[in-house]
Amino acid sequence: MIMMLNEFPVIHTNIWDAIWAVPVILVIILLFKIFKLPTSWVSTVATVSGLLLSIFISHRGNLSAGIFMGIFYGAAAVGTIYSVKASYLAFREL
Repeated sequence: MIMMLNEFPVIHTNIWDAIWAVPVILVIILLFKIFKLPTSWVSTVATVSGLLLSIFISHRGNLSAGIFMGIFYGAAAVGTIYSVKASYLAFREL
């Protein structure tokens, strides 16, 4: 039997994943920045930690959902870091 790959995977997520996952990734990024992590590595650390949290904790047993959501968790953390930094620098220029 030939299996058609035209169905998207069902990803069950809720708001609690984003409420705890993104702040945990932010703390991980800030800890790495304390130890003088180069700025070019911030997005890599966020993506890897988002993938690890999502695959092994949030979406255990569903690899495709873990990868999909882990990338979003890391991107949300990086976006938060850089938007706060841009807002702070804009505020200082006033």
